[in-house]
Amino acid sequence: MKIVDARGKVCPQPVILTKTEVDAGELKITVIVDNDTSKTNVIKFGTKQGFQCNDEIKEDGIYVTLTKDVDSIEKNDDEEANKELLINNLKMKKESKGYVIGKNTLGSGSEKLGALLMKSFIFTISETKPYPSFMIFLNGGVKLTTQGSESIEDLIKLEKAGVKIVSCGTCLDFFEIKGKLLVGEVSNMYDIVETINNSDNTIMI
Repeated sequence: MKIVDARGKVCPQPVILTKTEVDAGELKITVIVDNDTSKTNVIKFGTKQGFQCNDEIKEDGIYVTLTKDVDSIEKNDDEEANKELLINNLKMKKESKGYVIGKNTLGSGSEKLGALLMKSFIFTISETKPYPSFMIFLNGGVKLTTQGSESIEDLIKLEKAGVKIVSCGTCLDFFEIKGKLLVGEVSNMYDIVETINNSDNTIMI
């Protein structure tokens, strides 16, 4: 079993360290982290890679164990091949486009005007097809997906229509508003970069 000590590491380092061992062919990995966000990110990554994930809280950290049965590898490889084929077919039918929104205002000059413009911008997206494939919220942008945002209804409409709405977990923690998230899911920088890399067109706001 491979031991990965990711205590004290910030997002996305725990996931990157775990990925390194997965890429090396390790079938059982224990990742030690020191916070719930890192635990969630590692479990999310491990599950996506076909591992069984368990966690245990100990005095010196949170131990996340990822295990993959040898007998399941061939089956998982077939499933991944079919999934890749499906994704490629979908890409041929529709271009993948998305937005990365790094603040809760649009433009510079007046904060009040910027907030009004951002609200109008998101509303317009919700009323204009084709919809984007994803919308990623970073830094102050995560305030748009949390309690107090005037864009929640528009974002919920987009999510129900199939748009992937994600907010940076590190950013939510920084502003201490993770518990106020009202739409979409919490993500980490590894998943965010992966989403951007798989996109044909990413627009930074």
